[in-house]
Amino acid sequence: MTAMLAFSACGARRIALPSDPGAPLPDFVDVYRTLTASCGGVRTFTAELGLSGRAGGNRVRGRAIVGFARPDSLRLEGVAPFGPPAFILAARGANATLLLPRDNRVVRKAPPDQILEALTGVALSPADLQAVLTGCAVPIATPVAGRLHQNGWASIDLDSGAMVYVEREGAQWRLRAGRHREWQIEYPSWQGMFPSAVRLISLRPAVDVDLTAAVSQLETNVQIDEAAFTVDVPSGASDLSLAALRQAGPLRN
Repeated sequence: MTAMLAFSACGARRIALPSDPGAPLPDFVDVYRTLTASCGGVRTFTAELGLSGRAGGNRVRGRAIVGFARPDSLRLEGVAPFGPPAFILAARGANATLLLPRDNRVVRKAPPDQILEALTGVALSPADLQAVLTGCAVPIATPVAGRLHQNGWASIDLDSGAMVYVEREGAQWRLRAGRHREWQIEYPSWQGMFPSAVRLISLRPAVDVDLTAAVSQLETNVQIDEAAFTVDVPSGASDLSLAALRQAGPLRN
């Protein structure tokens, strides 16, 4: 289960978010709707992720293939340098299955956010993770307030309790970061309407996660076979608990 691991360089400097109280942003509703029009229209999404950073005290580097279908379906495969995948995670609704093909072990019918937390330290639902990777930062919500800050920044409060940060680029705004529950999401770079890099940082001192995903080969609103969101588990696979996965997950060895 070490196929997804390698030592990586120290992480880049975090985006410096505004800290001044700001002044009212009158058109915050239009700004938010414009910025989330593309990601909010994503029904399905596939991409290759180049992962680097830190999770659970370990430096991480690896590749994964990811696919989503709204509202809550996910497939995530850890790509090994050779041979079978390091892991295959498939989720639909409240149930997910994780197969470790190299060890012939399986976690069955567990909540997807709990498997992701045990596997990577990132406790996000499929809907949350899709929003992060497609550039919405958080699932679409209703903006309730906005503020203009120094140096061309603005912040927008959402009814979900989340906040997004936008930066002016010429005459346009660009979504650069968000805070949702216990996570800070950053977008160091974009390619067209979608991010080419996403950084996810835990805001809880007890959770040591700082991961960056380089997003490539992105496709949206393509047909995905429903079978992609299930896992064919070999008959001889041994059951693995979430607790055991937290100790021996592919990103934690």
